[in-house]
Amino acid sequence: MRHAQFFLAVAAVLILAGSSHAQEPIELEGTSIIGNRELPKVLYVVPWKESELPDLGEPTLESHVEQALSPVDRNVFRRQVHYYNSLSK
Repeated sequence: MRHAQFFLAVAAVLILAGSSHAQEPIELEGTSIIGNRELPKVLYVVPWKESELPDLGEPTLESHVEQALSPVDRNVFRRQVHYYNSLSK
């Protein structure tokens, strides 16, 4: 009895596998890359490489001191005061 069930299962798998080959093959279009003839023909595609983000940590105390003690442009300062006064009304 087990041999008959095994034989039927194998026959069913072979029939299903044979029917999948009867379908038309799928044709996929390729990718074409056109470049300048003067430049080298090199393409690096590395999708798994993570991008390197800049360090967005807290600025150091020294940078705050340097910024506070740096000279201020007169016109820029007047414009900032004007914007501040306009927004605070």
